[in-house]
Amino acid sequence: MPRISQTKKDKISEQILHYLFTVSPNPKFTSEIAKEIARDEEFVKVLLQDLKLKKIVSEVNKNAEGNVYSKRKRWLLTSEVFQAYQKHQTKRFL
Repeated sequence: MPRISQTKKDKISEQILHYLFTVSPNPKFTSEIAKEIARDEEFVKVLLQDLKLKKIVSEVNKNAEGNVYSKRKRWLLTSEVFQAYQKHQTKRFL
């Protein structure tokens, strides 16, 4: 399998962040994100974990009732990143 350059990984990460911004504040499962950006779930999971280490996205591992997911994870933008992204988008359209 060919290796993916860091530039391409960054661009795919931007697609993930854009999707999470458009659906914010609703967290989305890894599978939903992968389906939306047409990428493999495992690859998207690796990118999301990298973004989590950079404190750009946060992981939700409980459902609305407080039960912990055994295998699934939901993801959303951190509030600081969402506000910065929203501010940037607002300036862009003014």
